[in-house]
Amino acid sequence: MDGPSPIAAHAASPAELRDRIEAERRGRPFLVLREDDGVQRLIEISDTPGDRVSVGRGTQNDVALPWDTEVSRLHAELECLGGEWTVSDDGLSRNGTYVNATRIQGRQRLRDGDVLRVGRTTIAYRRPQTEDSRPTQVAGAGPQLAELPPTQRAVLVALARPYKLDEFATPAPNQVIADELHLSVDAVKGHLRSLFVRFGIEHLPQNQKRSRLVAEALQSGLVTVREL
Repeated sequence: MDGPSPIAAHAASPAELRDRIEAERRGRPFLVLREDDGVQRLIEISDTPGDRVSVGRGTQNDVALPWDTEVSRLHAELECLGGEWTVSDDGLSRNGTYVNATRIQGRQRLRDGDVLRVGRTTIAYRRPQTEDSRPTQVAGAGPQLAELPPTQRAVLVALARPYKLDEFATPAPNQVIADELHLSVDAVKGHLRSLFVRFGIEHLPQNQKRSRLVAEALQSGLVTVREL
């Protein structure tokens, strides 16, 4: 994302976290978003192939966002294919649909912890008790990430830790990571620079690198929400 939205900056209350935990225990996929007044909304969805969920500003949508003027009347569509939920835009929206800060082209499979952005609204996708939410490894592309040195991986996990209970969190600050791992702040910065290069995001603006690094680590399956 280019910057935090008012929704993304909202901290989850104990009651809201309790509701999310209860939803996870039920074992069905669900969406997490906030209404325009900041109230959390959970939407359970099924694993029935062919099920669809429409997202848009129009009130007839399954996920209606009438307050967000940057959302098209019919903005995006989620569809269950082979037991897996996917998201597509296919030119429905004017401003595009983003998954983990990257604008999607065509259809994209969703994985536990993915965060969608439509207009100014963020929507988290949660899939509890999935058999295997890790993506299929691309031939020849895995070892570079799979063979992270232990300290670098620990820094990456600590960076992503705020996302354990709040899908709309921001990455942990360097000082917090340093205190957790008993490292100096300079050492943390050095490991993060190496991780930016490993993930091929060193060219991004400085204020986007950290959140993109977390998004890439979670989407690739290198770090899972459950281990945070």
